[in-house]
Amino acid sequence: MYRAVTRQIEVTVEPNFLPERSSLEKRQFFWSYTVVITNAGAETVQLKTRHWLITDASGRLQEFRGEGVVGEQPVLAPGERFEYTSGVPLPTASGFMEGSYQMVTDSGEPFDIDVPAFSLDGPDNKRTLN
Repeated sequence: MYRAVTRQIEVTVEPNFLPERSSLEKRQFFWSYTVVITNAGAETVQLKTRHWLITDASGRLQEFRGEGVVGEQPVLAPGERFEYTSGVPLPTASGFMEGSYQMVTDSGEPFDIDVPAFSLDGPDNKRTLN
């Protein structure tokens, strides 16, 4: 599991290689990743946007920005958490993802929180990030 904390908002990520959705012959490799966002702070916050940087084993970088996550813009009161699972395809058997979420407080203050960099590895390539 990978973990980052920004302004008392914890983000953990657990990636999972999906061999049943991957094909070596077609150069398609697929992972799911489960994200848990926990508000350990004292004020209510809302996730507004996401920003992802995805790098495959060839060094090709893809950048994605969008509203919310999985069609939602969750509101987290102090002590609450939000969990979702999404997926990512790559043309290589490994890669990395990292990113950020733009949050906003009840008083309207926007701020970014980090999503920890995490490794996307096939079953033969397990490694960890420092």
